[in-house]
Amino acid sequence: MKNSELIQRDLSVLWHPCTQMKDHADSLPLIPIRRGKGIWLEDFDGNQYIDAISSWWVNLFGHCNPTINAALHDQLEQLEHVILAGFSHQPAIELAEQLIKLAPPGLTRCFYADNGASSIEIALKMSYHYWQNCGNTTKTKFVSLTNGYHGETLGALSVTDVPLFKKAYQHLLFDVFSVASPDCYHREQGESWQDYSHRQFQHMEALLSMQHENIAAVIVEPLVQCSGNMRMYHPDYLQLLRAACDKYNVHLIADEIAVGFGRTGTFFACEQANITPDFMCLSKGLTGGYLPLSALLTTTKVYDAFYADSPSIKSFLHSHSYTGNALACRAALATLNIFATDNILEKNKTLIQLLSDATKPLEEHPHVSEVRQCGMIVAIELVQDKKTRTPLPAQQRRHIKIYQSALSQGVLLRPFSSAVYFMPPYIITPEQITTIAQVAQSAIDSATRDI
Repeated sequence: MKNSELIQRDLSVLWHPCTQMKDHADSLPLIPIRRGKGIWLEDFDGNQYIDAISSWWVNLFGHCNPTINAALHDQLEQLEHVILAGFSHQPAIELAEQLIKLAPPGLTRCFYADNGASSIEIALKMSYHYWQNCGNTTKTKFVSLTNGYHGETLGALSVTDVPLFKKAYQHLLFDVFSVASPDCYHREQGESWQDYSHRQFQHMEALLSMQHENIAAVIVEPLVQCSGNMRMYHPDYLQLLRAACDKYNVHLIADEIAVGFGRTGTFFACEQANITPDFMCLSKGLTGGYLPLSALLTTTKVYDAFYADSPSIKSFLHSHSYTGNALACRAALATLNIFATDNILEKNKTLIQLLSDATKPLEEHPHVSEVRQCGMIVAIELVQDKKTRTPLPAQQRRHIKIYQSALSQGVLLRPFSSAVYFMPPYIITPEQITTIAQVAQSAIDSATRDI
């Protein structure tokens, strides 16, 4: 079977996510993948690609990882799934135990769902419902950061601030307070990340001081606004935010969906600020890129506010058919086992430095205004004019040219309109890091040559 045959079959039946399907019918052919092994993907024509974005940021330890494969084979012989309302099973219990052990202190309860956006919905509903249960009925509003992204279900989209995803559905969404992001790309020349993050926190402090009686929770992506062009900020902002939320009696929701499980250099990004949020949302790397699963971790204080005689309106009546799926939980346990037995975070320190060294030369590129990094995440900001930092016009779609050029050189990148990023699996080798950096440079050169 060839790529061409599968492409035609695909285009007759499938509708792909985050995609203008006309592109695939015209100028941007689909890539049918036959197999994956380690960091490599292989299509039906035998072409191979380094998965430099971990297949949408989920794959931590490579495709067809033998440890996770073995765990799933074993679980298949025992239990594939059972309703988690009124029933339980060992993988769900053990995973919750391990997540709570790894999480910042004070997070003691685990609620499962199927995907990241669903965990955001749960956090929003649970925070709102908590205040209702406590008799604090004015706390109905949420605060999010400009340029933040939390998912595309309606609640998650309401607290998202990326117009590309949000604009078409604006009339379906609830209103939120939006506060200027601490995104350090906008710092003044000579200003440190730390100083800029402190300065930007003044906006949050002002809003909380005026509106805290109406605010249920603040939601942030700790350290990196991933779908917001991988913009980054200093951990001090999280410390200031935690203190302010305590002062004004407001919940803090940490969306660690993309930044958890070692992406920022620590197991959870919140660790770098030494804070405990009231709610922590987890997904993506949780199962090592194998199966859909998310988890919301919260505190005993929140849990106790729902603990009552039945029937009661205090109960948290939120459910998914596949909540706590046994196979997904077992894949997650195998993933956590790799972290524990292979000293991953320590090994990643070497990869983090190699990524920094390999991408540093791009700082001198005439159409690169910044190369920034947070752990295993690197972003290369593209501009039309380096001196003025004038962005590349989105309608020129130069990111598509970069994507195509990189694919032709055997590397899967998926740039934003103004940033090329790397978020590779943790099994990447030094030689492969050099390769993806060189391919990115070549692709950027090709896409910007006529500017």
